[in-house]
Amino acid sequence: MPNIIPSLSRRHALQVGAGLLAGSYSGLAALPALGQGEPSDEDIFTFALNLEYMEAEYYLRAITGEGIDPKDAGSEPGKVKGGHAAKFKSKAIKQFVEEVAHNELAHVRFYRKTLGDKAPPRPAIDFDAGFKGAAKAAGLEPDLDIFDNDMTVLLGGMLFEDVGVTAYAGAAAIIKKKEFREAAAGILAVEAYHMGMARSQLFEMGEPAWKAANAISNARDKVDGPEDKDQGIEVNGKANFVPSTPDAIAFRRTPKEVLRIVYLTDKDGVTSGGFYPKGMNGALKST
Repeated sequence: MPNIIPSLSRRHALQVGAGLLAGSYSGLAALPALGQGEPSDEDIFTFALNLEYMEAEYYLRAITGEGIDPKDAGSEPGKVKGGHAAKFKSKAIKQFVEEVAHNELAHVRFYRKTLGDKAPPRPAIDFDAGFKGAAKAAGLEPDLDIFDNDMTVLLGGMLFEDVGVTAYAGAAAIIKKKEFREAAAGILAVEAYHMGMARSQLFEMGEPAWKAANAISNARDKVDGPEDKDQGIEVNGKANFVPSTPDAIAFRRTPKEVLRIVYLTDKDGVTSGGFYPKGMNGALKST
């Protein structure tokens, strides 16, 4: 098993990697990069589809070595770089990742069906550059192969799934159509199931997994802004499977905060980078 214990201190862990848990979606109207008011439901679903493309590609590659079928990627989709079938040792974890892969592909298909002709194709995705930048930022081994084994695949999933939960929680406040709100709430629940399971599995793997997962968490906090809103899987010597506010409510994130994670930047006005070398498709694409 590769050494993935962070080589840097927690305070130095990431200036790139992930920008989770910050403000409420109620502040979207003030997003200066958009130059417009509150996004439409279609804008929000398009943004979500971009993320679901990446999640589906990630888990499918970890299970099969191949990504989304061309028929699910849209017209003239961007290329996907990196990823391969993982060497799973645990039958249970492999089956869990396989189930998650099928869920994420179902999400892609749902959004494409719902958006119809407005559904964007899959954007270009670079797992090689994205995970290399995230690992460096988190103080993990720079040559870490995130597709290597049970632990690394779950760590990569943690990077995405925590973000998805908080993004959906934030979107719930501004989605206007009842049927869209209901769908988003249902997808939020599935993403939360994914992340709770992955966090508990990582905790059971022991201290190396705790340290790596907490380094990712610290990295997200570093990039998303001045407030301390992210939570690792181990806090004060105890398990922390469910990151939440003191009222046990899921944190919320804005598109800007999510984009800072996947673009691997803490700057404003950035339209591409990290996992999306050519940026996301749609109106919500600038930090």
